Amino acid sequence: MSNFFKLIYNELFKIFVRKSTWFMFIALLIVLLGMGFLEKGFGDDYTNENWRTELEQENKNLQKDLEEDDIEDSPFYDFAMSTIEENNYRLENDIMPLSTGGWSFMYLTASFLGLVSLFTIVIAAGIVANEFSQGTIKLLLIRPIHRSVILLSKYIAVLIFGFITAVSLLLLSLGVGGILFGFEEHIPAVVIENTEGLTHLSVLKETIYGYSFYSVNLIMITTLAFMISAVFRNNALSIGVALFLLFTGNTVVQFFSDKEWAKYILFANTDLRPYFGGKPLFEGMTLSFSVITLLVYYAIFVFLAWGIFTKRDVA
Repeated sequence: MSNFFKLIYNELFKIFVRKSTWFMFIALLIVLLGMGFLEKGFGDDYTNENWRTELEQENKNLQKDLEEDDIEDSPFYDFAMSTIEENNYRLENDIMPLSTGGWSFMYLTASFLGLVSLFTIVIAAGIVANEFSQGTIKLLLIRPIHRSVILLSKYIAVLIFGFITAVSLLLLSLGVGGILFGFEEHIPAVVIENTEGLTHLSVLKETIYGYSFYSVNLIMITTLAFMISAVFRNNALSIGVALFLLFTGNTVVQFFSDKEWAKYILFANTDLRPYFGGKPLFEGMTLSFSVITLLVYYAIFVFLAWGIFTKRDVA
């Protein structure tokens, strides 16, 4: 067992010793700083004194626009009605809209979790393929350790990297937000919609929920990229295919949304959040259905990765 942990440590060391890995974290910080300065210059500046007046005035303006252009099936109508409903909910429950502050900034930057997937895919796609392209795989395989154990250590190292990157995003966003804006006196609340209507949660809870649910998507896309790397041993192919699916997966689901079999597509099941107070993507889908579907995909990815890697010749 100690040898196994040494293998994981070795893989993590190889990941973090690269300059390209640290460039990813620097890029993450630059993106957060950029958003922070944009938010500081152009973000909404609600205060305890003016937010009620601001929301009431916004509702009056929207009502006036609706009276002038009362088209119920227009995108603006849906937007205006949902905004008015949310504003009224805030007014009734004394919930000030998010303003510039450290906690609010942490919540807003959860939208950058896609960068965590992007960076993890790059690592996953290269962790096996690079060993073959650089010829270092032979140095690993001559050890008295089974190939499946070597591959498992690489896979776990990639998942650990993804976890570290996600935590880094959370902590960096909190730090940047705190430095640029300071922290709110009280942790603000965000208004969300579920099957019972509007409700609210603190931005801290909502952010933690968001990160937790996103981890499912991260694990699946990372395992896919890792499988492609192990099967084809081609870094560019692994990254290209994984990124293509990452950015087009949801579009593909929407394109085939009128098909009965669309609910079996991987990306139709990676977001489990709707099962906890929301509406499933397709009628009839359940939490158990999505979990089973994900497990089937996961088993296929693992079977292909380990089955081909352990059987194929090194040359």
